[in-house]
Amino acid sequence: MGENTINPQIEESWKNILRDEFKKPYFSNLKSFLVEEKKQYRIFPPGGLIFNAYNSTPFEKVKVVLLGQDPYHGPGQAHGLCFSVPKDIPQPPSLVNIFKEINADLGFPIPNHGNLEKWAKQGVLLLNATLTVRAHQAGSHQKKGWEQFTDATIQALSNHRNGLVFLLWGAYAQAKDQIIDRSKHYILKAPHPSPLSVHKGFFGCKHFSKTNEILKDMGLSEINWSI
Repeated sequence: MGENTINPQIEESWKNILRDEFKKPYFSNLKSFLVEEKKQYRIFPPGGLIFNAYNSTPFEKVKVVLLGQDPYHGPGQAHGLCFSVPKDIPQPPSLVNIFKEINADLGFPIPNHGNLEKWAKQGVLLLNATLTVRAHQAGSHQKKGWEQFTDATIQALSNHRNGLVFLLWGAYAQAKDQIIDRSKHYILKAPHPSPLSVHKGFFGCKHFSKTNEILKDMGLSEINWSI
């Protein structure tokens, strides 16, 4: 490999399906941007966790795709899975509301931590549209190339898989339905679970039981949404 070859630490099935993306100019530009950012700022999540969603849920294991927008930008929060935080970190408000809806929908008690790795291991791809962020600056790495990469991820799932359930919460995520083949996949939409919009229809959306009904109808094992 030449010195300009980009070889990200990403699970093999994803590396194979997305290999053309790593060769494109935007990805090279994105890597250069991140190298410069790290010289000046603290970047979240840590480098080894940037592709955590991919590494936790291989391409062929994906059953459900949950789309977020940006990693958390507070110290210790982001670990590469959308909406999730490590066990010793307090649950952010949107995640608290997600657990409240799971409790109302399925009766599971609200957990005392916010680590969603258990979902990822069962086939829930916890994908943020932007995979990095500058500390304390929400949205600081948007429109630098990540969205092109994660759109390619969604497109690959849409094209090469069948019967996936896409959970699109909020206007930003819902705009991604344009790159999902509705004839092959299931799309569930709701307002974002943030405190600003949760009462506009996220509470009561029952996306967790609805997802399991879809999976069951396809003869697939359901997701255990308790953590």
